[in-house]
Amino acid sequence: MKLPRTLRLTALAALLPLAGLSAAHDQLVYIGTYTGAKNAKVESKGIYVFGFNSESGKLEPMGLAGEVKSPSFLAIAPSRKYLYCVSEAPVGTATPGKPATGGVSSFSIDQKTGKLTLLNQESSEGSGPCHVSVDHTGKTLLVANYGSGHVASLPVKDDGSLAKAATVYQHEPASKANPKRQEGPHAHSINVDAANKFAFAADLGCDRVFIYKLDAAQGKITPNAPAFGTVPAGGGPRHFAFHPSGKYAYVCNEMTCTVTAFEYDAARGALTEKDTLSTLPDGVAVEPKFSTAETQVHPSGKFAYVSNRGHNTIAVYAVDQASGKLKLIQSAPSVVETPRNFGIDPSGKWLIAAGQSSSNLAVFAIDAGTGKLTPTGQTLEVGSPVCVKFLPVK
Repeated sequence: MKLPRTLRLTALAALLPLAGLSAAHDQLVYIGTYTGAKNAKVESKGIYVFGFNSESGKLEPMGLAGEVKSPSFLAIAPSRKYLYCVSEAPVGTATPGKPATGGVSSFSIDQKTGKLTLLNQESSEGSGPCHVSVDHTGKTLLVANYGSGHVASLPVKDDGSLAKAATVYQHEPASKANPKRQEGPHAHSINVDAANKFAFAADLGCDRVFIYKLDAAQGKITPNAPAFGTVPAGGGPRHFAFHPSGKYAYVCNEMTCTVTAFEYDAARGALTEKDTLSTLPDGVAVEPKFSTAETQVHPSGKFAYVSNRGHNTIAVYAVDQASGKLKLIQSAPSVVETPRNFGIDPSGKWLIAAGQSSSNLAVFAIDAGTGKLTPTGQTLEVGSPVCVKFLPVK
């Protein structure tokens, strides 16, 4: 499906008051960005919001939703009333041998205008926070700190604001299979399972997906036994996603451009590696500039997707429902440059890719039968986009 025109969000438009949600839109789309990025084609001021029509796939800019430094990853509360983001800009004070911590911010959401109102900001309890998620009750926020290798849990108050971290853990030991990238731990993402019993933190520096027991009521996590699942040495696990059945899970390995499929034991919180395969087409070798970024599973559970930076493609996989194993069926050009992240809308009809280097978004149609991607022709400018989150409002 190709729409008749290409929409563009200019830097000027980003500074104008929010346009408000059109009657044609049934979803808001929030975009996390890097602010002050060098060589950015469009300047970013924070979190941007778009209106989206899930029937036509039309995406339209609404403006700057909230001004915050480098909100590189976002999470939306189950209540749909609050949005949370990391801020990779330091918020604490650096001391000798200890870098300044990053921040996590909470916002209330105005679903009519898309506007975000800051509630508060707390320390992420580590440097370089890069990922946040909210448990299924909305009572606990989880954050991964890439720079220092810490993960933390923060209780969420009744008004959506954050309390100080209740638990903080330092990952170790580092894998060192790749000395340049794995000199220390680098926590890259943290998610909870469908039962809200366990949290899973992929760590690039350790070649492990660490497993924690979750106490959502107290806003706490504690190490599980088994304590982790593993990927092949030197893989560098990054973003982790569960299959809707709850039987399988997947993590992309940033440094080797691979994806690992796990069998999941929900009773024990255990991950068992089933298979690891390339995210690149046959015959394409990994180059220094290539790396994976995002992993997501289609709402139907039939397909999985991984973005390849540098190669600038999105790998599309068919999921074997009996084993959870993946089969590469398409290497779709991402249209954007450096597809840092993408989002699949809740209907499963559309995918929006975020181009960190090209400062734009691209909309794709998803074939319901095959899972393959077709560009719609829509590209929209936004400065250094690195996260895409859908919020149904109707």
